[in-house]
Amino acid sequence: MPAVDIPGSKSVTARALFLAAAADGVTTLVRPLRSDDTEGFAEGLTRLGYRVGRTRDTWQIDGRPQGPALPDADVYCRDGATTARFLPALAATGHGTYRFDASPQMRRRPLLPLTRALRDLGVDLRHEEAEGHHPLTVRAAGVEGGEVTLDAGQSSQYLTALLLLGPLTRKGLRIRVTDLVSAPYVEITIAMMRAFGVEVAREGDVFVVPSGGYRATTYTIEPDASTASYFFAAAAVTGGEVTVPGLGAGALQGDLGFVDVLRRMGAQVEVGPSGTTVGGTGELRGLTVNMRDISDTMPTLAAIAPFASGPVRIEDVANTRVKECDRLEACAENLRRLGVDVDTGPDWIEIQPVPDVSGAEIKSYGDHRIVMSFAVTGLRVPGISFDDPGCVRKTFPGFHEAFGALRARL
Repeated sequence: MPAVDIPGSKSVTARALFLAAAADGVTTLVRPLRSDDTEGFAEGLTRLGYRVGRTRDTWQIDGRPQGPALPDADVYCRDGATTARFLPALAATGHGTYRFDASPQMRRRPLLPLTRALRDLGVDLRHEEAEGHHPLTVRAAGVEGGEVTLDAGQSSQYLTALLLLGPLTRKGLRIRVTDLVSAPYVEITIAMMRAFGVEVAREGDVFVVPSGGYRATTYTIEPDASTASYFFAAAAVTGGEVTVPGLGAGALQGDLGFVDVLRRMGAQVEVGPSGTTVGGTGELRGLTVNMRDISDTMPTLAAIAPFASGPVRIEDVANTRVKECDRLEACAENLRRLGVDVDTGPDWIEIQPVPDVSGAEIKSYGDHRIVMSFAVTGLRVPGISFDDPGCVRKTFPGFHEAFGALRARL
């Protein structure tokens, strides 16, 4: 039974880096993800004057509850949405002038609900070019706190940034949320804040975060559930079996819920205390599924949908249109290249089964998840290639090697 060693979670590593930087004392992160996104986040912390020490399996961060050590800094966030959204909030807690910019891809991604909320809290924040997009400058003087309203309907990362900021404000925060997508990611944030000594309360649509700061700790990063979805899907489409250790019943990440979708389609799934196993049964049924809460795994399902016995319809995934690319259209376009019949709407995609899918070059749009998803299609369809296979370095630099090894075993 192939056990696959999945790298650490990107979402968990990014939050852990913020929490460690903000905590009082030295935090050790065990098995953090080393990828372009997380290296960019760690580099951003270093630019702001935080001390980050790195060995192969652990990172150590000297926390500074009072904010960045340097009075001014220029931070380049690369392609990383967590870096680009969390670090300006962290910088606001200090005293100085901090400028943030990002790659052209990240510059296109929206930021306005978060920057609007930060301004409502009194943060002096200026967008230099397009309103609501990078580059931006924060003139920091600490954050008082208080009550703020946030629309998190485009991205749960806006809410996470404010939750993480809360304990560093002078009065704490009351965040009223008008809309929320990808709710399980917010649960990750709240669980991790608890590990660093902060308890978030929830009163209906209001999240209440106390002031008082964080405590340093030793924190182990669990494997990335979104990345695991490609390996689970591989088992389902080949009739093989895959186990991911370290990602089991107590996992923080909502994206492990993808295995429930595979179970509904006919795969055998076992979620144990210390790992999850998916076995293909030779059957893959069509279904209609709401993926609002696990939208990062929408491309994984789209990539295996042509092999189902009936249509696969994925609903409530409008937010996938503002990721690294418009993932809904990217999936539709690539499936059509493979000869698959696809319909899309504002927040849905419907994919028809086909007796034989033909190989083609996949257009990646520079999006790691598009490449990794269609690598799964390639297990059943010869002749699939990618225009930019290297973009997987964003979250999993060794993906093609790991997937090749799995292919050989399946």
